Amino acid sequence: MKKISLIAVYFLSSFYSLQALENSIEGFWFASGSIVEIKACQQFICAEVVHIITEEGTDPLTVLDENNDDKELRSRALIGINLFDGFAKELLSDETMKGGRIYDPRRGKFYNAELALLENGNLLVEGCLLFICDGEEWFPLEVTINPDGSRQATPKGTQGI
Repeated sequence: MKKISLIAVYFLSSFYSLQALENSIEGFWFASGSIVEIKACQQFICAEVVHIITEEGTDPLTVLDENNDDKELRSRALIGINLFDGFAKELLSDETMKGGRIYDPRRGKFYNAELALLENGNLLVEGCLLFICDGEEWFPLEVTINPDGSRQATPKGTQGI
């Protein structure tokens, strides 16, 4: 009897671990013409820009952070920057995350932010200035690394882009 209950506990804990992973915001997302990877970085959550969709013939690495309030950062590439600031990594599996900020490269500013994992699997990202908030939905991606090191991204599920 003990053996059966231990097996049941193992399967239940595996199920809940898988469910927690599915409810996590960790992974790749399509957001505003770019692909962002959300991951734990020390005690915080990072949202690193890993690719930017550009016109044919334009190298994504040449797209710069030219609107940044800090003049010294205007010459850095947008690929590789972290869009999040201050979100504790303990929030990775929460459905709603508060207490952090998001960087908007179009305006070159950080805004107080809230993140919400929606029932359809998309991530609602809202930035607020005082009482005015604006947001967008980010769509989850499945990213495959090819043998040559290149990556291929496809939408997860039926959310579509």
